[in-house]
This record gives sequence, C-alpha cells and structure tokens, in this order.
Amino acid sequence: MAFLDIDGRSVAYRLLGAEANPLVLLAHPLGMTQAVWDDILPALLPRYRVLTWDLPGHGASQAWPADGGEITPAALAAEALALADRAGAGRFHFVGTSIGGVVGQQLLAEHAERLLSATLTNTGAVIGTSELWTTRAGRVRSEGLAEISGEIVPRWFSATRLAAEPALETGWRTQMARTDGESYARLCEMLGRSDFRGQLRGSGVTIRLLGGSEDLATPPETLQALAAECDGAPLEILENFAHVPSVESPEAMAKRLLLWLAQDLGDVGAKGVDYATGLETRKQVLGEAHVARSTENATSLDAPFQQMITRLAWGELWSNGDLTRRERSMITTGILAALGREELELHLKTARRIGLTEAELRQVLMHVAIYGGVPAANHAFALAKQLGWGDGEA
Repeated sequence: MAFLDIDGRSVAYRLLGAEANPLVLLAHPLGMTQAVWDDILPALLPRYRVLTWDLPGHGASQAWPADGGEITPAALAAEALALADRAGAGRFHFVGTSIGGVVGQQLLAEHAERLLSATLTNTGAVIGTSELWTTRAGRVRSEGLAEISGEIVPRWFSATRLAAEPALETGWRTQMARTDGESYARLCEMLGRSDFRGQLRGSGVTIRLLGGSEDLATPPETLQALAAECDGAPLEILENFAHVPSVESPEAMAKRLLLWLAQDLGDVGAKGVDYATGLETRKQVLGEAHVARSTENATSLDAPFQQMITRLAWGELWSNGDLTRRERSMITTGILAALGREELELHLKTARRIGLTEAELRQVLMHVAIYGGVPAANHAFALAKQLGWGDGEA
C-alpha cells in the first residue's frame, strides 16, 4: 500500500500491474474499503494495471478534516484524477460501486475526456432521498457506526450468501466500525445532495451498468433510471445478488469486466480497429514521450506509414485481447532478436515497462539461439546487458 498527499490529506492506494498495461481505477462502496476488489485482482492484472484507493476516513485513508467543509463529488473525482496522474495515465477505465459509481458519474459529467470507459454498478443518478441520508448522518454522529452497522451491512449481500457465510456480516461490521464516523456522515450528506439527472448524456464514453435483483439500496429501478440518463447504456441485473458484486460474486464480476474492457478496444477481426485505439495502445506500451517523438519526426514521406503501423501493429495486434501484452512483448522481442532488427533496442526497453523478468527474457533469447541462431542471440544478450538487464535478479 502507498500513500499520496492530496490537498493536505493522506490517501491510501494500491497501484498494481505493469506500467504498459491500460489503467483501471476501482472505487469502493460507502462503509467498505478498497479490499472489496481483492478477489477480482488476479483476473485483471495479467492484462491491466489496477489502482484502488480508500475513501476519506475509510481503510487507511486519513479522515476528512474537521474544518474541511462539505465533501462533494467533485472533490472525490479530483482524488481519482490525482491518483491517475500519479500512475502516469492520461486516460483510464473507471469502475465504481455505489458511492464509487457517484464518483464515476462526476467524472463522466466533468472529465469525460479522461475516461476510456465507465462501468457503474449498484448506483444511481439519485440514490435514496435527502431525508434518508440526513437521518443516517445524524444517527452516525449520535450512535456511532458500530451501533448501526447491524442494520446496514446485511443490506449489502443477498440472504442466500449471508446464510451460507455468516462470518461475512461479522467481518464487514468490524471493518465498518473502524471507519471514521464524521467522514462517513459527511459522505452520507453528500449522497443526499447528489443528483446527476440531465448531466450524463452525450459524454461519448462507453458506459456499462450492473445491478443486483436483491439490492435494496439501489434496486433495479434505480439502475434503469440511470441507464436512461446515460443515453440508454446497457444494463445487466444479476439475479439473486445484492449491493456489492465484487465481494458476493467476484468470479461473475471479473468475467464481465474482462469482457467489457476487451470490447472497449474495438471489435478486432470483425470491423477493424480505429486509429485512436491503436494510438492509445501505442502510448501505453511504448510511452507517450517515444510516440510524441515519432509523430514530431514524421514527414510527408513517412506520416502515412506511421498511421498504418499505428492502426495495424498497435490496433489490430497489440490491442487484441487474445494474448496479453506480456506475451506479445516476448514474441516481438524474440522475432526482432532472431532477425537482428533495429527495433530490438526499443522492445528490450519496452519489456521492462511491461514487467518481463530477467528469467523470462533469458528464455526468450535462448529460444532465439536454438531456432534463430547463436550469433543473433549473442547480439541480443549483449544489447540487453548494455540496457541494464542482467543485474542479478532471478
């Protein structure tokens, strides 16, 4: 876990995965922590870089300052953008549940240009009523979170799941009791003020919605109303699930995210990939500075060639989800080494960004020796050592 100072308050976050993979931000529900995403991380990390964080006063994040005034969706969205900037991502995928979905709506309304896609689960353009949230905030201040957690936590999960795993309620009640009460109360008041009706149309961002048939906090009707606000965004309601799908059914959640995020790259093989998609992938894999130099150095002679390789190499190939970028890096490095091509140096550097280990690179180049020739492998090993590979890692 790492920490970032944002406007004088420490925010706890995790940034996992290779730098060259697309970034996905995951925003958790009210009263919980970034741990709600733990069980879907193994499915996402081979293909995506993932950033999770704790809301104010939740988990390991510092409480909202007593003199900090109201918490607003804009303030929470600013945190998300600051964390994305820390990760070096100009654009990113966003996934948010409940109040995390409210953060996503703020990003859609005011910062759509930063989003590659938005997946909003168990949330709404309006959640509940102002009176409901004002009442809850008052009870938190007078009774404490530990006291009211017995009413709130069971609403997060289906009756079937709670019956099968009673410790789930106990564990999350314990975690909720550790949350800073005043931060929680101010977030409740924020939800009571939040209304994104009329603000989400025409963003140009691919939006997908997910809900649960047994969700009492944001029932299917709330998600249907949100879908209408989002230009008819596709909505799926999971039968027999409640408010937090990443905890109640991480397998189902991960399966959908992998499918949806892959679709955001374009329908590869059916209608082709547009230039913008290829350019985004090229920047993620090679780094924005390298791509900027290539673009600036292009002339009337090779500009069409640059556009072609961006569409074909980086769109059709590297944007395709059938192989991970790690696998493509190994294939590309092996081919360039065997052929002795000039771009081997670039892709040896790229292999570091993608997260190849020394052992993996060694095996790639040893394959080159057997199938492409010892002199080619010898040259590649020497070049890799010049670039800093071979410092003793396993």
